[in-house]
Amino acid sequence: MRRCSCERETGAGTVLMAGIAIAALLVLAVVVLFAQASVAASRAATAADLSALAAADAARGLRDGSPCAVAAGVAAHHGARLTGCLVQGQSGHIVQVHTEVDSVPALPPASGRARAGPPP
Repeated sequence: MRRCSCERETGAGTVLMAGIAIAALLVLAVVVLFAQASVAASRAATAADLSALAAADAARGLRDGSPCAVAAGVAAHHGARLTGCLVQGQSGHIVQVHTEVDSVPALPPASGRARAGPPP
């Protein structure tokens, strides 16, 4: 009579599959982390672009208010912080802004930078 070969199984397949599942979850977590960082960087860049355009309009007198105050308001409206604002150029119509958006707690804030005004 033949003996059952199931007595020789030691559960190595279960351990192997658990290891593969953990590795797959770690890879998925890293992908999600980078996706969140990419979204935050895009939000920071968008806020910087719109803030710089609004501030340049204020610098040219097309909008009421100080250029940097206008830029801070637009950045806040888009969920960002204005970290730098510089009005430059001979006529003072060029504005450069820097913004930050909080990202995942494990990563530093995403930053954006933009410059707007008439061409030189």
